[in-house]
Amino acid sequence: MSRQNPDGTMGAPASISPAINTSYNEGAGAISGDGKTLVFASCDRPNSVGNCDLYISRRTGNNWSKPVNLGRNVNSTEWDSQPTLSADGRTLYFTSTRRGGQGQEDIYVTTLDEQGNWTSARNLGTPVNTAGKDMAPFIHASGSTLYYVTDGLVGMGGLDVYRCELAADGKWEAPRNLGYPLNTFENEASLFISSDNRRGFCSRSRAAVPGVKQERDRPVELFGFEVPKAVQARETSTYTQGRVFDAVTKKPIAADVQLYDLNTNELVQYVGSDAETGEYTVVLNEGRQYAMYAAANKYLMRSLSFDYSSRRSFDPLTLDLYLDPVRAGRSIVLNNLFFDVNQYALQPKSRTELNRLVAFMKQYPEIQVEVSGHTDDVGSDDDNMVLSQNRAKSVYTYLVGQGLPATRLRYKGYGESRPLMPNDSEEHRQQNRRIELRIL
Repeated sequence: MSRQNPDGTMGAPASISPAINTSYNEGAGAISGDGKTLVFASCDRPNSVGNCDLYISRRTGNNWSKPVNLGRNVNSTEWDSQPTLSADGRTLYFTSTRRGGQGQEDIYVTTLDEQGNWTSARNLGTPVNTAGKDMAPFIHASGSTLYYVTDGLVGMGGLDVYRCELAADGKWEAPRNLGYPLNTFENEASLFISSDNRRGFCSRSRAAVPGVKQERDRPVELFGFEVPKAVQARETSTYTQGRVFDAVTKKPIAADVQLYDLNTNELVQYVGSDAETGEYTVVLNEGRQYAMYAAANKYLMRSLSFDYSSRRSFDPLTLDLYLDPVRAGRSIVLNNLFFDVNQYALQPKSRTELNRLVAFMKQYPEIQVEVSGHTDDVGSDDDNMVLSQNRAKSVYTYLVGQGLPATRLRYKGYGESRPLMPNDSEEHRQQNRRIELRIL
């Protein structure tokens, strides 16, 4: 790896880890958005499936684990290489020459299932793969734009860079040539675009050199560039990162951090915080509204909300999270329950949070809880008390309707009597308008 210097130049490359680099051939690496999952190609290792296989290593603290072959669900008896990982490290695209494809090289995809196993790799099919060479995939951090090189479409040279966008039905749209000056008469070999769509890198193998017969012996160079609008991914991404701590001991803990799209109730990212440092990183896309949850065994979950549905500040966030033990008297604010103004009916996008609550209650069948409603100071005291009571009851009714025993639940409205912040601004009033879950 090489680190960028303060003046923008790149420092001298250094071996990433002696646990990864060996006397065998390692290359074509891809890393997850949090920098903790590395997939790379290695050839002719003992007990390999094919001549070149994909291996995975995970980082805890500053140490990389011993690489593990991804196995026969992913690797074939042929050549498997050129991996690219989704931001959360749970979707893997790669190139393979295995039989049954559409050309000499095709692009395949595999995902990590709930048990932590990689699913059987499947061919991306048309329109991505062609009868020619389809290689070097790169999935943007947003997950909605795929770049790759191919000579199976009419282009400007041997291998050109193309891009595909993911449609609403989950299928890839027709690839589009990225044109000059990115593509030339030479062979473009791979592309990388930063999450914010500003910085790009591309490798290019030079045209035939006199006296050099083998294509593999031709010079290959890496270029950096500012990304023009026509090359940018469809969605711009930013990220939130920080550390997860035990709220009592203040020590870092390993936790699951999950990100849901509130409009679709879809789990879009699932990462783990580092067991030694508590560090986590989650990628956020512009134009989306998210619910984020941090959870660990025997801890109350932490609920957070990110609304980027309208354009506003879209800079990276640093956010440390503190999880309380599941213990009597502890409470959490439920930040992804939504009501219309002065109404108590739950909006449809509240279902993500409600379903998380149901799962939490089933995980800890011995606990009893109070759902408490709170308001700001706008309106009369009596009206606010009634509104807070009805909103708490709406949540209670949903939970009971999902089969939770009513004996484990109660609800109460507190009106404006327990503000978290002074009611001196709209931002503070918004924090005071809330539903809490308290362990009894």
